[in-house]
Amino acid sequence: MAKIDLNADIGESFGPWIMGNDAALMEVITSANVACGFHAGDPDVMAQTMRAAVANDVGIGAHPGFADLQGFGRRRIKLSAEELTNLVTYQLGAAQAMARAAGGAVRHFKLHGALSNMASEDIEIARACYSAALKVQPDIILVVLPQTPMEQVARELEANWAGEIFADRAYEDDASLMARSKPGAVLHDAGEVGARIEEMLRKGAIVTASGKEIPCKIDTVCLHGDGAEALAMARALRGHLTEAGFEIGRFGA
Repeated sequence: MAKIDLNADIGESFGPWIMGNDAALMEVITSANVACGFHAGDPDVMAQTMRAAVANDVGIGAHPGFADLQGFGRRRIKLSAEELTNLVTYQLGAAQAMARAAGGAVRHFKLHGALSNMASEDIEIARACYSAALKVQPDIILVVLPQTPMEQVARELEANWAGEIFADRAYEDDASLMARSKPGAVLHDAGEVGARIEEMLRKGAIVTASGKEIPCKIDTVCLHGDGAEALAMARALRGHLTEAGFEIGRFGA
């Protein structure tokens, strides 16, 4: 039986502003990418999220992004390699401390939003971010967009890495995510998402919006948790994959 991990970006609330239904989503996913306070989250939200991950036996990941609360980390910011290094080091360190205090540990690392998009396009940005993470935690698992500079850098650094595909996002023919501004970039039909992800897993390939197949390593599927239909879609996808014969479990375990 093939095994696949389900991950989601978690802990994105800020003070009284609530994003997503983290408690319910924790019962569906097997890995959580926890916001580290720069694009979303705060110390109290991080602590609560880490405790929930430990209670649900969900793998904990650091999810660093740009210091852009108002833009939710989706606005591009030009930083030097040193600034990127310090940005990643600071947020990963915070995630490690909060996880340890909750009785858990950080096991993976996934870039957020615009920072992730830029790293998937620019090998030097990917190298700065991943090198910084590995310097802090050499055995950490890098979650990368396969067949992009992210994978190239992970291989060059001889790092542990997991290939990720997105449940509700369409792909361009270069394996990059289609810009959210384009029609059809974000998928909303749970049935369509389930069949699409099953096809990719069975083929071992990203299937782009045009129908092109890009062979790649797929270890985890990202479920977004911040939309109105996100929880229902996450439950439907897990149910679909289970019925299709896939084992749902953490990557690298």
